[in-house]
Amino acid sequence: MRKIIQIAGAYIGVIVGAGFASGQEILQFFTSFGLIGIVGSIIAAFLFAFLGMQIALHGSILKTTSHKKVIYTICGKYIGIAVDILITFFLFGVAVVMIAGSGSIFQQQFGLSPIVGSIIMSILTILTLLLNVKKVIYIISSVTPFLLVLMFIITAYSIFTSSGDYVQLETAAAAQSSAAPHWLLGAILYVSYNIAAGFAMLSVIGGTVKDKKAAGWGGLLGGFGLGLLILLINIGMFANLDRLEGADMPTLLLATEISPVVGVLMSIALLGMIFNTAVGMLYAFTARFIPSETKMFKGGVIVIGILAFAASFVGFTILVGTIYPITGYLGLVLIIAIILSWIRTRKQNTIAY
Repeated sequence: MRKIIQIAGAYIGVIVGAGFASGQEILQFFTSFGLIGIVGSIIAAFLFAFLGMQIALHGSILKTTSHKKVIYTICGKYIGIAVDILITFFLFGVAVVMIAGSGSIFQQQFGLSPIVGSIIMSILTILTLLLNVKKVIYIISSVTPFLLVLMFIITAYSIFTSSGDYVQLETAAAAQSSAAPHWLLGAILYVSYNIAAGFAMLSVIGGTVKDKKAAGWGGLLGGFGLGLLILLINIGMFANLDRLEGADMPTLLLATEISPVVGVLMSIALLGMIFNTAVGMLYAFTARFIPSETKMFKGGVIVIGILAFAASFVGFTILVGTIYPITGYLGLVLIIAIILSWIRTRKQNTIAY
């Protein structure tokens, strides 16, 4: 059971980056559609659970140390080549986004130069990656309960202090910019680009587990955990949407309203989530080229970490606007491939019986 919970925590930790925990992504993909966005968040939970279970299961069966084997198994030889190249490229890109994002948080919350936050995040990420993979998974999963507790507190506070009625809140939701033209498409796109970013590390996490059932259950539980976070953030923001207009980090605003101490804790949680994602992405990227059990891996981590820091100077906003939309389309390809692979496996098992 401990291994299942650890896998679930690591899955959540890798997926939840700055935009997720801050509420900005949830606002655009779910809350902006009003009350029906809650249905979207429930659908997203089931998608995250199903996809997480399949990816972790494949990783465990193949005993993979990088995402390559899982990609080729699911997508086939020819499509697998293209998907492998794109995922590898975006692993580095998302890691760069996280490093740039940490600089933005240090500037906004603490009034420091963005380069200070980026340097600190780069050093912490590199130092963590010099550990073995099981320690990396433990570190990533350990931050998740902290964020869940904070989100329960913020959501409960938001519901009990909400001053707007249903009509006011729906009007405020309609005024928000949405990331998709329809609530259902918004839910699917949100899952797709997150699963594209988290696919590689989840494959590696699954590969560390000998018991394939434990790996599958870990992916399933982690997916539902992600869904619970989406639901909590969504409800909390919808209940106070009339007060959140123009907020870059809605959950941080709600946390600060409860208490400055809670606001600081939320800032720490945001940085923790960025750290988790940066570690997961850079680990999976490096492991794609250099096996993690070799001596060369640590040297590769240092070089790639420095390159990611240098690339972060492009700017957080530009990086997000360039990398995330394309990652969404890649995620759709992965979702379709995973579903088709699942159908093929079920048919083969039926014929075998």
